[in-house]
Amino acid sequence: MKMNKTLLSIAVAGSLLSTSAAVNAAGFQLAEYSATGLGRAYAGEAAMADNASAQWRNPAMLTYLEGTQISVGAIYVDPNVDINGTSSFMGNDVPANSNDFAHDAIIPNFYVSHQYSDKLAFGLALGTNYGMETNLGDDFGATNFGNEASVMSMEVNLNTAYQVTESVSIGGGVRYVMADGSFGAKVSPHFPVISGNTLKYMEGDDTAWAWQVGSAWQIDEANRIGFTYKSEVDLTLEGFAKGAGFGLAADQQKAGSMKLALPATAELASFHQLTDKVAVHASINWTDWSSFKELVADFPDGTSSHIKDEYWEDNMRYAIGATYQVDSKLVLRTGIAYDESAVGDEYRTATIPETDRLWLSLGAGYQWSEQLSFDAGFTYIFAKDAQMTESRVDGTPALQDPADFGGDFSGEVTGSIWLIGVQANYTF
Repeated sequence: MKMNKTLLSIAVAGSLLSTSAAVNAAGFQLAEYSATGLGRAYAGEAAMADNASAQWRNPAMLTYLEGTQISVGAIYVDPNVDINGTSSFMGNDVPANSNDFAHDAIIPNFYVSHQYSDKLAFGLALGTNYGMETNLGDDFGATNFGNEASVMSMEVNLNTAYQVTESVSIGGGVRYVMADGSFGAKVSPHFPVISGNTLKYMEGDDTAWAWQVGSAWQIDEANRIGFTYKSEVDLTLEGFAKGAGFGLAADQQKAGSMKLALPATAELASFHQLTDKVAVHASINWTDWSSFKELVADFPDGTSSHIKDEYWEDNMRYAIGATYQVDSKLVLRTGIAYDESAVGDEYRTATIPETDRLWLSLGAGYQWSEQLSFDAGFTYIFAKDAQMTESRVDGTPALQDPADFGGDFSGEVTGSIWLIGVQANYTF
């Protein structure tokens, strides 16, 4: 597989990014763009400019950065997610369980900012907004609905910001997104004779251009508001398909593609310096997940295969944090966030068991020298226990529905996620 395994995976899975249980924001979205923000649960990001990473959430914040700055870091993600359920097959209820099936990951980032003049600044950003990987195993009792999926993307931003007045800055940038993914489903291990045979497997990749804009309003010396918007990213994931679910023999595969849009997002944030040492900050984030309604695989001969109706919902994320400047070198951070699920019980799936999440975060920054500083962040995410059901779709012809190859599935997902990040920042 290539560097990323993206949406086609989920696409076909009928679940489609991040974190889902394997991902840490709604859907298959990743919030982890810097360890600096991690320590405050990413509260107030569109209104804060600690280092060059600020441009990822709001390009307008580039005007608040002096000189030329470099910021580089990584976040380690350790999801612990379990599913316990049953499959109803041939009149019997059989176990369908999988433990710790979401894979660990390291999410890197790299940022450069340059103050060209008192009013104009430029930036370069490399990171990711989407990523996940799950593998429930070949012995999972409901492999007929999917037992493996992976999604990731890499993104390069080129950003520009301009200070329009003493109190207002604007910014924008172009985004180049690279993505690829895979999805697999097999005949249930409880199915006689053909258990373990591939029902559907797809993988594909694509690149696309998108954009982002942002603004900042410095109300006074102690109060600031920021707003940012990232456009939808339109992808056509091209690759291949194989499996009986696509009408192919065991040794056959054929080219296929799937149109998929990564949803638009927006953030409204505020920053308030209460005293010389204490500041509070908050964010409200919106993601247009309702644009994700169905999954359809397209083939070069003009035919297509309807995978699944999704009907996801727009979701909101709410975060509030605080910063305490201990002395000239040490700063402490903390935050709490609530991330709504992008899918209800009716459409939740085992490969991406999306659910509500509560973030609790701590972090610190240390000014090692006039030019060099370090940040560290730690977050524990409580994933809400959630029910899921996957069953036959009414009107589906015989032997064309996953339920025909292992029965209906119902279960519950439980879990939590640990995040640990470090960041190094240098100013020239």
